[in-house]
Amino acid sequence: MRTLVVAFVAFAALTACSSGDKPAPSTSAAPKPAPSTNAAAASLDPCQLLPAEAVSKALFLDNLKAVPGPVQDTAANGGKARSCEYQHDGKAAGALAVTRYEGKQGKPAEIVASIKKAKPGAKDVPGFPAGAVYYVDEQKTATLASAELVAGTPVVVNYTGPAKLTPEQLAPLVKQVLAAG
Repeated sequence: MRTLVVAFVAFAALTACSSGDKPAPSTSAAPKPAPSTNAAAASLDPCQLLPAEAVSKALFLDNLKAVPGPVQDTAANGGKARSCEYQHDGKAAGALAVTRYEGKQGKPAEIVASIKKAKPGAKDVPGFPAGAVYYVDEQKTATLASAELVAGTPVVVNYTGPAKLTPEQLAPLVKQVLAAG
């Protein structure tokens, strides 16, 4: 349940910071290949985009379980968020949130900059074409977020987990999802 709360906190923060005067881009990744039934299905299932085995490897945890999180669509900003929660021995190991902003426009670098502006202490993370930010929030959760355009649609991808997670641990997870998108 805590993982769910962590995912929603991260998602709420991202959608809040992207719902200003500009169109609100947020978290969601869809595969970059030509649109197909499989691509559309994968874009709606973050657990397929980032399997538990990948998270296990990055976080050095055995026996992680991936559980689809709830659908979080926001009519106000057009965000269509999907999440996947990762559990280790019944405890939260983190959550991946992927949000597409259908019908919106926005540059990934601007989206990342708006997240950084909204999160005190957020730090740039190198190695992402549009940039990425890492921050630890007041709930003591660490988040790494980045954005990209998928078939012209703004998408924000973020992984949120315990505050002890470093940008170096989280970056490969977000990069894997962006590469799948």
